[in-house]
Amino acid sequence: MKYSLSELNEIIENRRTIFPEQFSERKVQREQVEKLINAAKWAPTHRLTQPWRFTIFMGQGLTDFGKFHADLYKDSKTAEDFSQMKYDKIFSRASVASAIIVVGVKRDPNAKVPFVEEIAATAAAVQNIALMATASGLALYWGTGGMTFSDEMKSHVGLNEDDQIIGQLFLGYPAGEWPRKTPRKPMEYFTDWRID
Repeated sequence: MKYSLSELNEIIENRRTIFPEQFSERKVQREQVEKLINAAKWAPTHRLTQPWRFTIFMGQGLTDFGKFHADLYKDSKTAEDFSQMKYDKIFSRASVASAIIVVGVKRDPNAKVPFVEEIAATAAAVQNIALMATASGLALYWGTGGMTFSDEMKSHVGLNEDDQIIGQLFLGYPAGEWPRKTPRKPMEYFTDWRID
């Protein structure tokens, strides 16, 4: 074998969601984030459109983004619908992360590829990031809460109205032990073999 299948399988099985509240104070460096983005570009993409767009917030950019996102949430709510706890959570998650990567899908203006394929390609790019983060011992949380899908968020990261954000990736180091494997349904549950 050209590669160690057991190591690859171990990385896949050990990938875990680790919430920003479970991050340590240790900071992820820019070079590490660049390695994740470089892994992302090797995802399958029909016609090589590479529709993914990554806007990366680090340092002061995290504080600014956290305030922007929290204020965007506040401005979207009436006084009775506003939750101070949710506002604080949006803001504090940006302050505990080493980096936040807002993941967007850029629509092909010529529509050569169906948009659903572009979304799938970008999700595959996120999986590459997640696996590389796991192999590097980094904590990653793929968040879609708050105002992630709003037009204002798209505009903030330079996307057009017809484009799509599929999430925010929060990066850090885990504060404690790596989370245990969670049970998954057996293959037979979601597989239908049709063989002559």
